Amino acid sequence: MRFRPSIYKTPAQLRAMIEPGLITAAALDAVRALVKPGVTTLELDAAASAVITARGARSNFQMVRGYRHTICASVNEQVVHGIPGPRRLEAGDLLSIDAGAQFDGWNGDSAFSVIVPGEAPEDVVAVRRRLSEVTEGSLWAGIAALSKASRLGEVGSAIEEYVQEHAPEGGYGILQDYVGHGIGRKMHEPPSLFNYAVPDPGPDVRPGLVVAIEPMVVAGDQATFTEDDDWTVSTLDGSPGSHWEHSVAVHDGGIWVLTAPDGGAEKLAPFGVVPTRIG
Repeated sequence: MRFRPSIYKTPAQLRAMIEPGLITAAALDAVRALVKPGVTTLELDAAASAVITARGARSNFQMVRGYRHTICASVNEQVVHGIPGPRRLEAGDLLSIDAGAQFDGWNGDSAFSVIVPGEAPEDVVAVRRRLSEVTEGSLWAGIAALSKASRLGEVGSAIEEYVQEHAPEGGYGILQDYVGHGIGRKMHEPPSLFNYAVPDPGPDVRPGLVVAIEPMVVAGDQATFTEDDDWTVSTLDGSPGSHWEHSVAVHDGGIWVLTAPDGGAEKLAPFGVVPTRIG
């Protein structure tokens, strides 16, 4: 019989995941600080790479077969997995950045979306900004649900409910083919974490569970295609997409967002959730 490792980490393993989460957060902070019109997505990639290397870690994205970069940079109708290159950002672009670091054999994974500052058509910017805000809100709604959940499926239900409640008339699409995941020794581990309600309640939520929660939401239909580079996932209807992600640990004292320096305290406060540091 083939051995199947447990999806639950020990307290020592949870402690080992703190540093790669913080390195991932620092890399994303470096990228965020550079976002402005005229900057190329490859320059953003270099900034993230410099931080990860300086902290003695490795880009876990570069460990994915066929991928050579530190970040994924997706712009406007590109939802996820955009490859950094010579493209220059323009004011009003909706940019999603995803990155991860491996340190001492443990992984972090996180993503954010941002509107590139500068003068741009306000009606276009308003649509993109609201999409990003709702997607981020759904991420934190999912994390808050994790803090109280008995089964993992409750997280996806909370994400979908938040999106439906806060989307404008006509609604948003939640990507069906791309979901969250467990994280630990590998960047992608079981279990899958759906961003919408599914019949399967999923595994028990108990100490040792570590998951990357990552809603991917679009302003139009959720149907996507993969571009000719074999990586970039874009919407079929050309509507903008947003991607937010955090790696979150469940432990004896509660939950802790590994890829947020404050453990998620600021963003979880509106949900009445107080994260607890891993002991």
